[in-house]
Amino acid sequence: MLVAWGVTSGGGGGSRDDGKSGGSDPVESITPGPSGSGPAISQQPGGRDESGENGGSGGSGGSGGADASSGGAGDGASSDGASTGGAGTAGSGTGGGGTAGQQVPAGSPLPECKPAAVRLSLRTKVSYGPDDRPKFELIAKNTSSATCKADLGPKSAVLTVTEAGGEDDDPIWSSKDCPAAAGPLFLKVPAGATVIHTVDWNRTLSAPGCATPPAGKAGPGTYLLEAKTPGEAVQRASFVLAKD
Repeated sequence: MLVAWGVTSGGGGGSRDDGKSGGSDPVESITPGPSGSGPAISQQPGGRDESGENGGSGGSGGSGGADASSGGAGDGASSDGASTGGAGTAGSGTGGGGTAGQQVPAGSPLPECKPAAVRLSLRTKVSYGPDDRPKFELIAKNTSSATCKADLGPKSAVLTVTEAGGEDDDPIWSSKDCPAAAGPLFLKVPAGATVIHTVDWNRTLSAPGCATPPAGKAGPGTYLLEAKTPGEAVQRASFVLAKD
């Protein structure tokens, strides 16, 4: 009986050993798992390729940025179009070109420009801020083939400013009321060229004959600007003095 018991317990131990070895078999079936990670790695480069394609679409997005910048240019253009419009209200046909005119003595041998040879126009900004000083540009274009001199002085090319919608049509300022220099102002106008004479206005009012003008300065509002020269049609423009 003792011998039989020893044989039986030894067989049981064998079954336990088989169980242990059997338990290790599933572990061995798991070990091929790392080989399965190989395809996972092979898929990752594929993901990089796809991201590269996305990057390509990002490049096309850059072209969209170019479209946006083109829109900005349009804004600039629209923007450029308001300033030109101000010149248009003055009846300007000379365009935006031209340089500052060169003053010459009244006794210069240059002949005076004939009205038929020089076209005059007027230009100013559409709006001025509270601290801006309005600038009025007289533009002279010589359409002839000979250089001449044009008198754009304050009494020959008279500039006036009138308040739009005011109680009367009398100008609140005129270049001929009390000019610092009463004599002529001749500018050389080369053949086929355009020159510009700029007049600054400090917003003060004026009165004819250097009489005492009304106190104060021009306030916010819309104003009409006119230029009158002998033998030329009246040139007109408008501008706004903005509020604070």
